[in-house]
Formats: sequence, structure tokens, C-alpha cells
Amino acid sequence: MAEEDTRSAVIDETPISPVRPAGHARQNSLEKHLQFRPDPKELKDRHILLDTNAAPALQSAAYELERHLATDSLKKGLEKRPQRGDLVERNILPDSSAAPAIQGQQRELEKSMRVDSLNEKFGNRPKPEDLIREGLLKEDPTSPDETYEEKMEDEYAKREGGA
Repeated sequence: MAEEDTRSAVIDETPISPVRPAGHARQNSLEKHLQFRPDPKELKDRHILLDTNAAPALQSAAYELERHLATDSLKKGLEKRPQRGDLVERNILPDSSAAPAIQGQQRELEKSMRVDSLNEKFGNRPKPEDLIREGLLKEDPTSPDETYEEKMEDEYAKREGGA
């Protein structure tokens, strides 16, 4: 008997690792994941769950019908869409074959070319004195300031009920 007492006292049966049994760890992991599971509203917002009250067997059919309705609506809209030529005529689209990324620069260049052309034409136009001498322009006996004052007086008179 003394021999049996020494054997039982010598054998240590405690587990080597401090980890719980495998089944318990998996259960804790599952509980942990379930705590952080997104709620149904978030899943519906992310289009993972369908936002419908239809029976699960009918949900896919309802989803396909919605897709077909959207497709048909887009096709009708594209059929009614005006042609590019019409949009160019109405000045909605630019009459340009340039890439959209450089169309703004193209418009600026055209504008500056127009300004340069007008400045050149204004620089080359004849002076009023030359046109009067050639008989193309009549000399105005009143100065522009006098004409402006007369027009303002007429306007005031009209507003006051006079002239």
C-alpha cells in the first residue's frame, strides 16, 4: 500500500498548456463574432440583405422584376435621347472633336483668338474725321455729353408725366 501512495503522489495530471479545451475556445470565438455582427439594417444598406417583406422564395423573382423595370426604363430614356447634332445646334454640346479634357483649353484659345482679331480690326478702322471727310459720316453738331444730358432730361420728363 505504501507503494501505491507514492505513485499517486508522484504523477501530476494537470494540463501542460493554460488553454481551455478546444470546444470551449471555439464557442468563445463564435460568441465574440456574434457580438460584432452587423445588424440587419446595415446589411440592407450595404445591399447584402434584400429590403423586402416578400417571402424568401419570391425575393429573387421580385429582385429580377425590379431589374427588368429599371432596364426597360433606361432603354426608353436612351431612345428618347436627342442626337449629338441636335445638341450641338442648341449649343448644349461643343462642336469639337477634341478630347473632353482639353475642350476647356480649346475654348480659351478660340476666345483669345477672337479678342486678338477684334483688336486688330479696331486698330485698323478709320478715324471719324476721315469718314466725315469722305462723306460717309455726318458731323454731329452736338457733343456726346450734350446728347446724353438731353436724353436724360427727356427721360425725367417722361417719368414725371411731362413730355
